[in-house]
Amino acid sequence: MRIITLPEYDVFEYEPPENVYGILAAPTCTHFSFARTTAKTPRDLKNSMKLVERCLQIIWKCQYKLSKPFALKTTLQFWAMENPRGFLKFFLGNPALEFQPWQFGDGYMKLTHLWGNFKMPKQNTVEYVKTKFDQLNSQDLPKLPHGYEYNSACGLNLRQVRRSITPQGFSQAFYEANK
Repeated sequence: MRIITLPEYDVFEYEPPENVYGILAAPTCTHFSFARTTAKTPRDLKNSMKLVERCLQIIWKCQYKLSKPFALKTTLQFWAMENPRGFLKFFLGNPALEFQPWQFGDGYMKLTHLWGNFKMPKQNTVEYVKTKFDQLNSQDLPKLPHGYEYNSACGLNLRQVRRSITPQGFSQAFYEANK
């Protein structure tokens, strides 16, 4: 199985290969997040939805594939779209799953929503620590994934990039449930 991540591809140019097993999309939350309360520029939901729409187009394209002409399900085993609690629920409806990273073994809070068609991951709750992501010390922040290179030209600081990483404990639990 090959995992394709956004730094490798421009999602607007991306065409999925044959035989995609599953999709976990995490569009940028900058304008959707309820945490955006002190930004210097106003929310731009219309332009932000372009990335969400493109993610859905990729998912739909993979959903069209059937193993047989009269199959009762598509060949795509799962799909999910992840974003912190925010305005995206007004566009996609209520999420299938709402979770905190500490419910899957990561010791911080960042309320996250997940929409889609997937098997529910099994929780691995750690002792609840009332630490918001932005209160974590630098050494406690999630590490950049292997092969990921940070480029300040993207307009985000390193802390913002690390904040956007899907929590490792949740990622592992999701993988185990949907492999």
